Amino acid sequence: MKKEDKSTVIAQLQDILSQYAHFYLTNIGGLDAARTSELRRLCYKKDVKLVVVKNKLLLKALEQSSVDFSPLFDSLKGETALMLTNTGNVPAKLIKEFIGKDKDAKPQLKAAYVEETFFVGANQLDVLAQLKSKNELIGDLVALLQSPAKNVVSALQSGGNTIHGVLKTLGER
Repeated sequence: MKKEDKSTVIAQLQDILSQYAHFYLTNIGGLDAARTSELRRLCYKKDVKLVVVKNKLLLKALEQSSVDFSPLFDSLKGETALMLTNTGNVPAKLIKEFIGKDKDAKPQLKAAYVEETFFVGANQLDVLAQLKSKNELIGDLVALLQSPAKNVVSALQSGGNTIHGVLKTLGER
């Protein structure tokens, strides 16, 4: 590959990385064509971009970034595919769904950059899958804020029915 072509690819990788808030480094090597197509379809459905990259070119793109990605550099060995997303836990859930109960199946997590934190190693997959997305956290917060108001309204409504019942009984006597 010519130097100009490499520069173009590095610039494209930087552009792709800037479009997404989170990314995973995975190993999908050894998947046959059918399984790879199945993985790509699943990624497309879950709004995850899957890009197979050359380690050295990705390393150059990460080095030129304004963020210090040095904790990920040791993970750039072997075959590497990027899984890019704007929702941090989706690729982890996708990988778990895809591999099922076989922990040695591909894709395997090498590392991830999620919520401005580095997760290195395949053992981090469960942690990443359990992370809550921004929308999930907002939903939990709204539910917590609504809970006391719902309790007050419920108590007032039940109390109103009780008082009404007592008054009705007294009126009938």
